[in-house]
Amino acid sequence: MDHTTPPSGGPDDIVMPFAIEGQDLRGRLARLGPVVDDILNRHDYPEPVARILGEALTLVALVGSALKFDGIFTLQTKSDGTIKTMVADYRAPGALRGYVSFDAERLSLFGKAPSFRAMMGRGYLALTIDQGPGMEPYQGIVNLDGDNLAECADGYFRDSEQIPTKLQLSVARESHRGPDGVVTQWRTGGIMLQFLPPASQPADKPGAGDWEFRPVPEDGSAAADAWARAQALMATVQDDELTDPTLSSERLLFRLFHEDGVRVFDTEAIRFQCRCGPERVRTMLSGFGTDEINDMAVNGVIEITCEFCSTRYSFTPEAFLAESQGTDPSAAEPAQD
Repeated sequence: MDHTTPPSGGPDDIVMPFAIEGQDLRGRLARLGPVVDDILNRHDYPEPVARILGEALTLVALVGSALKFDGIFTLQTKSDGTIKTMVADYRAPGALRGYVSFDAERLSLFGKAPSFRAMMGRGYLALTIDQGPGMEPYQGIVNLDGDNLAECADGYFRDSEQIPTKLQLSVARESHRGPDGVVTQWRTGGIMLQFLPPASQPADKPGAGDWEFRPVPEDGSAAADAWARAQALMATVQDDELTDPTLSSERLLFRLFHEDGVRVFDTEAIRFQCRCGPERVRTMLSGFGTDEINDMAVNGVIEITCEFCSTRYSFTPEAFLAESQGTDPSAAEPAQD
């Protein structure tokens, strides 16, 4: 089974880096269409849950696409709210996936559009960069104190990275009539703007390149004025502009920053890709004993479902044990659906 959705090849499913001319201001604009629609529809989440995961997927695409190496950027939340756990990750270059664990009974107590705070409750947001084998992961954690996910991430960059950052995330569910009737599709958009002078990032932080640490711009300085102006301009962008399929990324950025001048750079294509597979299932089960393997079976079959892509793997305990004991190497190939 194919666990990958290719990028659309058009204006959707891309991240576009940009810079404000003559200033220490850089950003990224994400526009996701078929990829995020595929991820959300694999789980058939209730709309309030899907919207928050859509924001998380857009956020990790924005931040992860800035990595300067083939690592993994992961967003994870844990809370006592309706959404118990949420995970979204970006594996360079361009691979995106995510899932949510939520309390359906508690969700039923809310109206159609519960607030972010109501959905999340009290908990934390962890952002992790995995640089690969032999390297220590880098992680920052902040409380889920914002009114939306963008505000929580702004707090992470402010408190953990000391990088002035402004984020806006938008999720839309659009309906249109197709040849087989009405089709509903998810779309997301996001923009991230940062104050990044030539010496603003700690050189010992993953993905920082050749940057060195410099504090935020001083009040009253030209840099502080430029940062305040850029934030004010960015605040004018509407949610529907971020998700409008008829508005190009270049045109949107021109609308926002044309007075100062904006330069765009090569886009990065985003695709859905899950890292599950039969071998990972076998590796996971290899840590259990024979009795535990037998106890996992229901009606003589072990079924394991990937949380990220909803692919189900099924096989008998006898087949797995035969393979693990070397008596029949081909017997434990799980069936997929």
